[in-house]
Amino acid sequence: MEQYVLAIDCGTQSIRGLIFDERGQLLAKRKREFKPYFSVNSGWAEQEATFYWKTVCNVCNELKNDYSDLWENLIAVSVTTQRDTCVVVDKNGEPLRPAILWLDQRMAKCEKPMPMPYRVAVKAINMSYEIESYRKKFKANWIKENEPEIWERTHKYLLLSGYINYKLTGEFVDSIASQIGHIPFEHKKKTWAGKLDIKNYVFELDRDKCPKLVKSGTIMGKISDAAIKETGIKEGLYVIASGSDKGCDTIGTGCIDETKGSISLGSTVTIQTTTERYYEVSKYNPPYPAVDPRCYNPEVQIYRGYWMISWFKREFAMKEQQQAKKLGVSPESLLDKRLKEIPPGSHGLILQPYWGAGIKKPEAKGAIIGFGDVHTRVHIYRAIIEGISYALLEGIENIQRKSGKYMKEIVLTGGGSVSDEICQITADALNRNVYRVQTHETSGLGAAIVCYVALGIYDSFDEAVKNMVQYKDEFIPDKKNIEIYSKLYNKVYKKMYPRMKKLYKSIMEITNYPE
Repeated sequence: MEQYVLAIDCGTQSIRGLIFDERGQLLAKRKREFKPYFSVNSGWAEQEATFYWKTVCNVCNELKNDYSDLWENLIAVSVTTQRDTCVVVDKNGEPLRPAILWLDQRMAKCEKPMPMPYRVAVKAINMSYEIESYRKKFKANWIKENEPEIWERTHKYLLLSGYINYKLTGEFVDSIASQIGHIPFEHKKKTWAGKLDIKNYVFELDRDKCPKLVKSGTIMGKISDAAIKETGIKEGLYVIASGSDKGCDTIGTGCIDETKGSISLGSTVTIQTTTERYYEVSKYNPPYPAVDPRCYNPEVQIYRGYWMISWFKREFAMKEQQQAKKLGVSPESLLDKRLKEIPPGSHGLILQPYWGAGIKKPEAKGAIIGFGDVHTRVHIYRAIIEGISYALLEGIENIQRKSGKYMKEIVLTGGGSVSDEICQITADALNRNVYRVQTHETSGLGAAIVCYVALGIYDSFDEAVKNMVQYKDEFIPDKKNIEIYSKLYNKVYKKMYPRMKKLYKSIMEITNYPE
């Protein structure tokens, strides 16, 4: 008898219920899309935690009704979620306020300074700005300052993964591989920060408010009676700890060592690899715990990455949006066809994708240079894709510098990976073969891989990946295009930020944006 697993993928804009077999084939899927968040104030991003759970219940019941034969043969369930979205609950596990998403831009005041020894240490390593930014972005600090009555009643401070796992099992338990965000977590040891760790003063959080952490691949418990009633999941089903969406993406693309990179072309673009050795790609930028408990995932992020495609559509592609509506297709599909009209290098239009400043480069701004009378809005569209590719190449080089190994191959996931044209541009700009796996649901596939390892159907993550991940599409770099991209990257792109840094700082000082 076939045995299947259920992966629940809670993203920013949708929740998916996915049934996989032990060969990695996606047998059934139900998806509910929704507005990502609501904003009570400018810059806020919140969503009702109960809404996430109700949506999980809806997709589960739809799968049960539509695929009853598969549903009866489920042996395990695992949850993978968006990162750094927090839920505060009372002692009964009831949310005390809406969840605060990773997109949220509110800042705590943090008027009480850290203890003097830590301030001196932070100043000595020139990290004062970064540390204060982390303190202010810690959502619990904001709740303490602005909603003290809520904080007084807070029993547990959970990431979204911890909340969904609680609703499934009735226990406050979460995977180590999901602990990614503004929390007092010690990445090297993969545990809560120790007493003397500076993170305790950056992210002030009593340990009794934290969930119990277990290794990915651990059976966290069985489906609770309450969850059985609400989700329709059968009694006795195991709940397996997996990891974050990006971490599950990485193993779901077969990226099990440093010779491969997993690129997610999502709202935030990321490049991750997998290593058994702990190293920081940039100073004080720790690798994340991988879903394979032996490993870490070094990562480079491009903030606002493929969000820039949404920005472009909103500001410049009304024509394509109207046409797409009439034709019943996506605006991106029409824009992608027009990419072929523009040569590699976009006639010299070079974009640096700093539309969202990061902690390490707070003054950075987005920039486009090289405009001439030949350029059109489609040139800008292609320049966005090429600019993101240049930033990814820079990230790959930084990872290689620390790993000492050459990253030979790239596997793409996320919304942008659906486009053949974008995949080919990425292959050409990175000068590496680019692959897509058998499903776009790579986060769910990663969670399924964890389940089959946890239950002993595969002896190791390596064996599971070998049997469950298949590469169905390959994009080989075009030699002519490699040459022009290489020259533009080395002679232009890499020199843009160093030469414009002072100007960016002046802009920030004059306009106070970003604050």
